[in-house]
Amino acid sequence: MEDKIRTFFNSNFSEAVIKEDDFRQQQSFYIKPEFLVEICEALLDDDDLDVKFLSDITSLDWLGHEEEKNGRFEVIYNLYSLSHHYRFFIKVRLDGKDPKIGSLTDLWAGANWLECEVFDLMGIYFEGHPHLTKILTPEDLEGHPLRKDFPLTWEQPVFNWNKGQPPEVIK
Repeated sequence: MEDKIRTFFNSNFSEAVIKEDDFRQQQSFYIKPEFLVEICEALLDDDDLDVKFLSDITSLDWLGHEEEKNGRFEVIYNLYSLSHHYRFFIKVRLDGKDPKIGSLTDLWAGANWLECEVFDLMGIYFEGHPHLTKILTPEDLEGHPLRKDFPLTWEQPVFNWNKGQPPEVIK
Protein backbone atom coordinates (compact mmCIF):
# COMPACT_ATOMS: atom_id res chain seq x y z
CA MET A 1 0.00 0.00 0.00
CA GLU A 2 2.92 2.33 0.66
CA ASP A 3 3.88 2.22 -3.03
CA LYS A 4 0.28 2.82 -4.14
CA ILE A 5 0.02 5.97 -2.01
CA ARG A 6 3.41 7.19 -3.27
CA THR A 7 2.35 6.54 -6.88
CA PHE A 8 -0.92 8.42 -6.29
CA PHE A 9 0.96 11.51 -5.08
CA ASN A 10 3.72 11.33 -7.70
CA SER A 11 1.31 10.77 -10.60
CA ASN A 12 -1.42 13.22 -9.68
CA PHE A 13 0.12 15.84 -7.40
CA SER A 14 3.86 15.93 -7.95
CA GLU A 15 3.80 19.76 -7.94
CA ALA A 16 2.06 19.73 -4.54
CA VAL A 17 4.44 17.41 -2.70
CA ILE A 18 7.30 19.11 -0.90
CA LYS A 19 8.76 15.89 0.47
CA GLU A 20 7.93 12.38 1.59
CA ASP A 21 8.98 11.18 5.02
CA ASP A 22 9.04 7.70 6.53
CA PHE A 23 9.57 8.00 10.27
CA ARG A 24 9.21 4.81 12.30
CA GLN A 25 7.43 3.13 9.40
CA GLN A 26 4.82 5.89 9.21
CA GLN A 27 4.48 7.33 5.71
CA SER A 28 3.96 11.11 5.54
CA PHE A 29 3.66 13.60 2.72
CA TYR A 30 4.44 17.26 3.26
CA ILE A 31 2.34 19.22 0.79
CA LYS A 32 1.74 22.83 -0.20
CA PRO A 33 -1.32 24.17 1.69
CA GLU A 34 -3.23 25.26 -1.40
CA PHE A 35 -3.48 21.64 -2.59
CA LEU A 36 -4.91 20.10 0.60
CA VAL A 37 -8.61 20.03 -0.29
CA GLU A 38 -7.98 18.92 -3.88
CA ILE A 39 -5.72 16.06 -2.74
CA CYS A 40 -8.22 14.89 -0.13
CA GLU A 41 -11.06 14.97 -2.68
CA ALA A 42 -8.97 12.84 -5.04
CA LEU A 43 -8.13 10.39 -2.25
CA LEU A 44 -11.83 10.02 -1.43
CA ASP A 45 -12.67 9.42 -5.09
CA ASP A 46 -9.96 6.78 -5.60
CA ASP A 47 -11.75 3.46 -4.98
CA ASP A 48 -8.54 1.45 -5.25
CA LEU A 49 -6.90 3.30 -2.34
CA ASP A 50 -10.16 3.43 -0.35
CA VAL A 51 -9.06 6.28 1.92
CA LYS A 52 -12.43 7.06 3.46
CA PHE A 53 -11.54 7.73 7.10
CA LEU A 54 -10.06 10.90 8.57
CA SER A 55 -8.81 9.65 11.94
CA ASP A 56 -7.49 12.88 13.37
CA ILE A 57 -6.27 16.41 12.77
CA THR A 58 -3.62 17.80 15.06
CA SER A 59 -0.99 20.51 14.97
CA LEU A 60 2.48 21.51 16.12
CA ASP A 61 4.06 24.84 16.98
CA TRP A 62 7.72 24.97 15.90
CA LEU A 63 8.38 28.35 17.55
CA GLY A 64 12.03 28.60 18.60
CA HIS A 65 13.05 25.39 16.83
CA GLU A 66 15.22 25.21 13.71
CA GLU A 67 12.19 23.73 11.88
CA GLU A 68 10.39 27.06 12.24
CA LYS A 69 12.12 28.21 9.02
CA ASN A 70 9.74 25.89 7.10
CA GLY A 71 6.69 27.45 8.73
CA ARG A 72 5.85 27.96 12.38
CA PHE A 73 2.79 25.71 12.42
CA GLU A 74 2.35 22.20 11.11
CA VAL A 75 -1.11 20.73 10.61
CA ILE A 76 -1.17 16.93 10.49
CA TYR A 77 -3.97 14.93 8.89
CA ASN A 78 -4.15 11.28 9.92
CA LEU A 79 -5.81 9.30 7.11
CA TYR A 80 -6.74 5.63 7.04
CA SER A 81 -7.77 3.11 4.39
CA LEU A 82 -10.23 0.73 6.01
CA SER A 83 -10.04 -2.01 3.39
CA HIS A 84 -6.23 -1.97 3.21
CA HIS A 85 -5.70 -1.37 6.95
CA TYR A 86 -3.18 1.34 6.11
CA ARG A 87 -2.52 4.65 7.85
CA PHE A 88 -0.57 7.60 6.45
CA PHE A 89 -0.25 11.31 7.12
CA ILE A 90 -0.58 14.51 5.16
CA LYS A 91 1.36 17.37 6.73
CA VAL A 92 1.08 21.05 5.90
CA ARG A 93 3.35 23.84 7.13
CA LEU A 94 1.83 27.28 7.72
CA ASP A 95 3.22 30.74 8.34
CA GLY A 96 3.10 32.03 11.92
CA LYS A 97 1.61 35.44 11.09
CA ASP A 98 -1.74 34.37 9.68
CA PRO A 99 -2.09 30.57 9.76
CA LYS A 100 -4.94 29.53 7.44
CA ILE A 101 -5.82 26.30 5.65
CA GLY A 102 -8.87 25.04 3.79
CA SER A 103 -11.52 23.17 5.74
CA LEU A 104 -12.23 19.49 5.10
CA THR A 105 -15.73 19.55 6.62
CA ASP A 106 -17.34 19.21 3.19
CA LEU A 107 -15.43 15.94 2.68
CA TRP A 108 -15.52 14.45 6.19
CA ALA A 109 -18.16 15.50 8.71
CA GLY A 110 -15.78 14.39 11.47
CA ALA A 111 -13.42 17.21 10.52
CA ASN A 112 -15.88 19.66 12.08
CA TRP A 113 -14.94 19.06 15.71
CA LEU A 114 -11.27 18.33 14.93
CA GLU A 115 -10.83 21.65 13.15
CA CYS A 116 -12.59 23.50 15.98
CA GLU A 117 -10.20 21.89 18.46
CA VAL A 118 -7.11 22.94 16.49
CA PHE A 119 -8.57 26.43 16.04
CA ASP A 120 -9.33 26.80 19.74
CA LEU A 121 -6.05 25.45 21.10
CA MET A 122 -3.59 26.55 18.39
CA GLY A 123 -5.29 29.44 16.59
CA ILE A 124 -5.17 28.00 13.07
CA TYR A 125 -8.07 29.25 10.95
CA PHE A 126 -9.89 26.77 8.67
CA GLU A 127 -11.32 28.64 5.68
CA GLY A 128 -14.79 27.45 4.70
CA HIS A 129 -15.58 25.82 8.05
CA PRO A 130 -19.34 26.13 8.72
CA HIS A 131 -19.08 27.28 12.35
CA LEU A 132 -15.50 27.68 13.58
CA THR A 133 -15.79 28.31 17.31
CA LYS A 134 -14.11 27.64 20.63
CA ILE A 135 -15.06 24.27 22.08
CA LEU A 136 -12.60 23.60 24.90
CA THR A 137 -11.55 26.91 26.41
CA PRO A 138 -13.66 29.65 28.03
CA GLU A 139 -15.05 32.25 25.65
CA ASP A 140 -13.21 35.07 27.42
CA LEU A 141 -9.80 33.36 27.28
CA GLU A 142 -7.51 35.37 25.03
CA GLY A 143 -4.96 33.44 23.02
CA HIS A 144 -4.44 29.79 22.25
CA PRO A 145 -3.10 27.56 25.05
CA LEU A 146 -1.06 25.13 22.94
CA ARG A 147 1.02 27.84 21.28
CA LYS A 148 4.53 28.02 22.64
CA ASP A 149 4.21 31.77 23.24
CA PHE A 150 1.06 31.39 25.37
CA PRO A 151 1.81 32.76 28.85
CA LEU A 152 1.92 30.23 31.66
CA THR A 153 -0.44 31.07 34.51
CA TRP A 154 -1.58 29.42 37.66
CA GLU A 155 -5.06 30.90 37.64
CA GLN A 156 -7.88 28.38 37.35
CA PRO A 157 -10.16 29.40 34.47
CA VAL A 158 -13.78 29.88 35.47
CA PHE A 159 -16.30 28.13 33.26
CA ASN A 160 -19.60 29.95 33.59
CA TRP A 161 -21.99 27.67 31.70
CA ASN A 162 -23.78 26.87 34.98
CA LYS A 163 -22.95 30.01 36.95
CA GLY A 164 -25.73 31.08 39.24
CA GLN A 165 -27.36 27.66 39.44
CA PRO A 166 -27.45 26.02 42.86
CA PRO A 167 -25.41 22.81 43.25
CA GLU A 168 -27.36 19.57 43.26
CA VAL A 169 -27.99 18.08 46.66
CA ILE A 170 -26.81 14.48 47.01
CA LYS A 171 -28.90 12.40 49.39
